[in-house]
Amino acid sequence: MVKIMCASVAAVALMLSTSCTSAPQVATQVKSDLAPSGTLRAAINYGNPVLTQGTPAGGDLRGVTVDLARELGKRLDVPVELVAYDAAGKVTDAVKTGAWDIAFLAVDPTRANDVTFTAPYLEIEGTYLVPADSPIHSIQDADREGVRIAVGAKSAYDLYLGRTLTHATLLRAPSAVESVALFTNDKLEAVAGVRQALVASAATIPGARVIEGRFMVIPQAAAVPKGRDVGAQYLREFIEDVKASGFVADSLKKSGVAGATISAPATP
Repeated sequence: MVKIMCASVAAVALMLSTSCTSAPQVATQVKSDLAPSGTLRAAINYGNPVLTQGTPAGGDLRGVTVDLARELGKRLDVPVELVAYDAAGKVTDAVKTGAWDIAFLAVDPTRANDVTFTAPYLEIEGTYLVPADSPIHSIQDADREGVRIAVGAKSAYDLYLGRTLTHATLLRAPSAVESVALFTNDKLEAVAGVRQALVASAATIPGARVIEGRFMVIPQAAAVPKGRDVGAQYLREFIEDVKASGFVADSLKKSGVAGATISAPATP
């Protein structure tokens, strides 16, 4: 764990210190919240290529969320188990079964009913991919009668568009990858998703193009199940530290991800 001098009176010092008198009790509660089994079980969404690359089958999961999980485990001095999912919606569903201890998810008010979020560490864009010769040329053009938009079920952009679209129809697929297949197979008017993933998909679909602009900024944060308040506070301070230290930026650079923005420091 990170060591901080006893002279500090900040709350984060009490949370992270192993040298102060009260620290062992605090550290024990942090570990109890974040790794109750003795292993930090970190939910990883490998369906989002900005956050994670590789696959469980390939045994090569990597990227910023994997790096964050391993760094947190290192600071807690516990082993890390990556619990991999191919869609964020499946991560949020799994919180009800106790399948993971921490997760890396886009912030959304619906999800906040079940988890406690940190401030964001990263921001990415949600936009549309459209077929060749599509009359859709702007974000606003997509919200029209007769426009069918494929989307990964329970993704952050599905939840957002479900609240904000007034004319277009959402057609949901189990994951982001399957939403692109739904878009192409059923000849839909658009597919919503993370910009980087849609750019990669466009390269495989003749004439397809990604719309300029965005319908939302997707703030990515860490989260714990509701009720783990001590662990949640430690996780908040951890996320602020890895942003400020350059850890997140270095991880993104190492994984070759472009177009994502490191979030600003959280306001007190």
